[in-house]
Amino acid sequence: MESRIESLQTPCLLLDAGRMRSNIARLKKHLGSLGVPLRPHLKTGKSIDVARLLMAGPTGPATVSTLKEAEQFAAAGVRDILYAVGIAPTKLPRVLALRKSGVNLAVILDSPEQAEAVAAASRAANDPIPVLIEIDSDGHRAGIRPGDKLLVEVGNILHRGGAELRGVLTHAGGSYDRPGDDAHIIAAEQERAAAVQCAEQLRQAQLPCAVVSVGSTPTAHFARDLTGVTEVRAGVFVFMDLVMMGIGVCAVDDIALSVLATVIGHQRDKGLILVDAGWTAMSQDRGTARQAVDQGYGVVCDLNGKPYPDLIMSRANQEHGLLSLRANAKAELPELPVGTLVRILPNHACSTAAQFDRYHVVEKNLVTATWPRFSGW
Repeated sequence: MESRIESLQTPCLLLDAGRMRSNIARLKKHLGSLGVPLRPHLKTGKSIDVARLLMAGPTGPATVSTLKEAEQFAAAGVRDILYAVGIAPTKLPRVLALRKSGVNLAVILDSPEQAEAVAAASRAANDPIPVLIEIDSDGHRAGIRPGDKLLVEVGNILHRGGAELRGVLTHAGGSYDRPGDDAHIIAAEQERAAAVQCAEQLRQAQLPCAVVSVGSTPTAHFARDLTGVTEVRAGVFVFMDLVMMGIGVCAVDDIALSVLATVIGHQRDKGLILVDAGWTAMSQDRGTARQAVDQGYGVVCDLNGKPYPDLIMSRANQEHGLLSLRANAKAELPELPVGTLVRILPNHACSTAAQFDRYHVVEKNLVTATWPRFSGW
């Protein structure tokens, strides 16, 4: 049953269905033009309702960042899952349990120690666990550098030891620090080239490499050539956020996620408006602080999702958000009486969504559905 946004208790998480659908269609159209399928990352949504809109079909494919996600989505019928965080040996019993239940679950790793553990677990269970070797394509985080002999060493441990060497994977996380179309195009090609080079390195060593998996939201949108790539992963694109806006991946009108808050007071002599959403609602993510425009803890919008000029959540306590104008703003502080509802756009959609257990799905100020989301590991 539909209801008005005004009937919701604040703070709460709003999901603009129209913006979300537009974001999904945009990326799928782009990747379709390049002839490469999407393996969506479900870590941002952590919701089967969101997942069903992202995946090619009810059984996947999908990417996850925790085994809790893998278990939740498997329970909902997803069968093709990639766990895209370096595997910890103590988690292998849960991996094997999911596989025994009929889930085609693959893991990633980048060290001989991990490879030995996965190979041993595969032999003991008589179940060759599928593995993608993680590649470092931009120095951002984890992975083996292209050309490093370690790649073949790890591949041999897996292939000869009883696991299934399925391919290579990389994540161009450094693209989050590169604003502008040209920078994203360069990052996308760097990502592709590194992954393809490593795939060839394995093949030349007579090792299998069927899958070449790349992806980040910026590079997925700005890739111009995906020759040699078999799949693209991306996640935050489903909602977008202020970090993505700050590097030119989306516009403010593309951001589908917001926190609904209520004005609870004023400090007029300090130019402050107080709301009932602090860092427990917005998270403490300050991802825009390093960008050209610092958005504080979020951009403040009216009930229709239109930003107030230069109004941001500049400070946050646990349950109090302090709204103020940016430094040197030309706009005037809007008159927002106590009880006024505002929508606050997040810096990082993943972090803000993680503060809540449900999405209130809205279309034109009507709440049309409530979708549960989960958390944990």
